[in-house]
Amino acid sequence: MNYTYKTKGTCCTQIELELDGNVVHNVKFTGGCNGNLKAIPRLVEGLTVEQIEEKISGIRCGMRATSCGDQLARACREAYEAAQN
Repeated sequence: MNYTYKTKGTCCTQIELELDGNVVHNVKFTGGCNGNLKAIPRLVEGLTVEQIEEKISGIRCGMRATSCGDQLARACREAYEAAQN
């Protein structure tokens, strides 16, 4: 399943990902810090939604209440729940 998530509170504006069951593949960020947003997709490739949430959910960026990683964890959960319905 392909899923597009509009981010909130981060420099990146959108996250695209693919789900195979609960396994995440092909994460792509639009906007944001180029280096970090090339690294994160490589680090989470093939992980489950739960593993991603465990590793990066709740991470903040400076004074912001969220980060690109946190938004990815939210995107993965939202995509997974959408796939279940």
